[in-house]
Amino acid sequence: MNYRHAFHAGNFGDVLKHVVLLGLLDKLAQKDKPYFFLDTHAGRGRYDLEGESARKSGEAKAGIHRLAAAAGLPPLAARYVELVRRFDPANAAAIRCYPGSPCLAALVMRPDDRAALCELAPREAGELRQEFARDPRFAVHLRDGYESLRALLPPRERRGLVLIDPPYEAQEQELAAVADALVAAQRRWPQGVFAAWYPIKRSAVTNAFLASLASRGVTRMLVAEMTVHPADTTIGLNGSGMVLLSPPWQLDTELAATLPAVHRALAPDGAGGTRVEWLVPEAPSP
Repeated sequence: MNYRHAFHAGNFGDVLKHVVLLGLLDKLAQKDKPYFFLDTHAGRGRYDLEGESARKSGEAKAGIHRLAAAAGLPPLAARYVELVRRFDPANAAAIRCYPGSPCLAALVMRPDDRAALCELAPREAGELRQEFARDPRFAVHLRDGYESLRALLPPRERRGLVLIDPPYEAQEQELAAVADALVAAQRRWPQGVFAAWYPIKRSAVTNAFLASLASRGVTRMLVAEMTVHPADTTIGLNGSGMVLLSPPWQLDTELAATLPAVHRALAPDGAGGTRVEWLVPEAPSP
């Protein structure tokens, strides 16, 4: 793999992904029984925003740093910023270290909750193992994330969340793989909640991916998107989205109240926008 998330840690795509992830985990924690969290493409978990890769890209400045400087954020976004600051207390004001999805989950999971983290790149998996060596809630797997959906689902817990966030080195092929994985995984574990992050570069590609997925029998499909550049701008990444299958009750309402404020903070020129929309509101008829 040539992809390393260190170049992009804390950017506006991470902000969207992690605000939604936090909303999902908080909803799961509202019930007493433990839940299972599977991160299929976990990365290394911890990212130094003063490291060479992050400084070279500078993407965190227009992401988490810009959001952290905003005033009057709604509760979910404010909680996300507070958790990011708590992750590295010695540098809380500056936000030097950024928590990837596994480390953000670790900040909110309860003692009886359980997580499996999958990473195929040996170096990244090694960093992940070191990060969670003393945390009994977490198991780190050096394995293909898509394969883990077959091997680890359904879990012994009836409740839980699967996060799919591949590197998208070849966008259209990866989107097809994500769609296949979501359809098969929901059939394998109908009680589970599923979330997949996707980049938004060309709207035709994104819309085709979502339409294809919605037509394949998935149940309760919600999308949450945020763009910070006009549609189809050739700048590269114009925005990102999260497709959610069977999300917890009222998460749609919370995201609809949160994402516009996040967008205002990250796109002060008003470019782009947000969307929270049900594409499959109920289970399809047999």
